[in-house]
Amino acid sequence: MDCIALRCWDEMEQYFGVSPCVLLSELNDRGIVAACELDICNAIPMFALQLASEKPSMCLDWNNNYGDDENKCILFHCGPVAQRLMTGKGEVTDHKMFAKSYGEGCGWGCNEGRIAAFQMTFASSKTDNGKLIFYTGQGEFTNDEIEKGFFGCGGVAKIADLQKKLVKIGKNGYRHHVSVTSGHVEKAVLEAFSTYLKYDIQELEG
Repeated sequence: MDCIALRCWDEMEQYFGVSPCVLLSELNDRGIVAACELDICNAIPMFALQLASEKPSMCLDWNNNYGDDENKCILFHCGPVAQRLMTGKGEVTDHKMFAKSYGEGCGWGCNEGRIAAFQMTFASSKTDNGKLIFYTGQGEFTNDEIEKGFFGCGGVAKIADLQKKLVKIGKNGYRHHVSVTSGHVEKAVLEAFSTYLKYDIQELEG
């Protein structure tokens, strides 16, 4: 297998009392691309980004704005981030979302920590009439702090013209996930997608 997309909730939490976030983190750290929430449309760009950067990739949520800075936001997920992309080892905890829904102790496996500061490339895809359509971009993770009560593994991302790009992403029907890897490798990813694989590309600039 080149990559997997795991149905990570809510059967695992209800029947086995675990969430697989930290296991996904370990798989990604070993170079086995593993996306969350059965998201095949992000497992594919995760695999492409890992090949381009030769470093782990991760599946994250477009999340909150960061203060009043229109070019910063929090990218986060419950813990599938490879340790090599984190500031240090995470802490395995009960998953707050599942604890609230099904009771305490049903979601052990959330991996809490912070994403390190580095240049990054992001991408995601959707399907339309059997065709894959991708968007890509570049930015950086900063050293800005996130409040301690913010669970899971997150980091502050700085992306030029972020608000305009988010509007395009939303209006064109992409989901809330985005794939990210370390380094600026967008050029290589676009070359592979457009020249060799003949995928359609959604422009975010302009």
